[in-house]
Amino acid sequence: MSEHTKENKGPLLEVKNLETAFPIDGEYYNAVDDVSFTVDRGKIVGVVGESGCGKSVMSLSIMHLLPKGIGKIKGGQILLDGKDITNYNDKEMNKIRGKDISMIFQEPMTALNPVFTIGFQLEEVLFNHFKISKKEARQKSISLLRSVGISRSEDVVEEYPHQLSGGMRQRVMIAMAIACQPQLLIADEPTTALDVTVQAQILDLLKEVQSINDMAIVLITHDLGVVAEMCDDVIVMYAGEIVEKTSVEELFENPKHPYTEKLIDSIPKMGVKQDRLGSIPGIVPSLKNMPRVGCKFADRCPRAMPECTTITPLLGEVKDGHEVSCILYDESRPKERANA
Repeated sequence: MSEHTKENKGPLLEVKNLETAFPIDGEYYNAVDDVSFTVDRGKIVGVVGESGCGKSVMSLSIMHLLPKGIGKIKGGQILLDGKDITNYNDKEMNKIRGKDISMIFQEPMTALNPVFTIGFQLEEVLFNHFKISKKEARQKSISLLRSVGISRSEDVVEEYPHQLSGGMRQRVMIAMAIACQPQLLIADEPTTALDVTVQAQILDLLKEVQSINDMAIVLITHDLGVVAEMCDDVIVMYAGEIVEKTSVEELFENPKHPYTEKLIDSIPKMGVKQDRLGSIPGIVPSLKNMPRVGCKFADRCPRAMPECTTITPLLGEVKDGHEVSCILYDESRPKERANA
């Protein structure tokens, strides 16, 4: 960790009022809408929600990896270790991607280049940030593979992605992500394509890597079980907005937002006989059909009231460190935005 990092006592990552938009029929629609949160050093923050809630788009915005000429950051700020990287160009981002902030993608088979060996792809990360010889890079690559639990690392560096299992490829992705010991790691659904046994191994590996390197992790998932096992704090997203954020203990003991309650209700409970798991009717609205006024969850919410379609809730603190965006709670009732 750099001296600058040690001296900076503020949050490692600050996202302020982030808006990311995509064009549909010539008009831009927000896939991430006024999102604000912080990630402290050495902490694991979970971002949870259904598919289509904006979790991955938010992470790609932070990494500046949105599709060129399509998605764009329309507003807000992204601060990494106190530096505003919101408007960094590709050259500036290439200096910090991999070194200060890194990412593990959902599907390792598509994230790894099929025509290059594992060793070549690991060495490329090292050459981008360090002045080292080919021999040193190869030795470092072998060491990295060994550190993520790949025992025959001397052989794997010579192999191609298609020769490895899904779990092995995900371990390679983790090795690439931690090669330069970044301060912040974004893990986007890192266990989605893996079987249950391998999922547990990968999660254990992430916790071990985080502890050894004192990294912060933003863990994006739709699995609240993973959140309960891994995270310190939780952000619940729905339709591009944060609807609840708090500590992991508080979220499971005292969920506030009806959407969070329904998500938790859908988890199987050990030792409890359940005829049917809970479910949420309907689907996340498309960008084009997103309500402009009122709560975006109103049409799916079991506790919705008439004013839920006319009052746009703001994220407000209902308890120390526990924020909710719902008009059921006076602290978050935005009277000035009744017709926003």
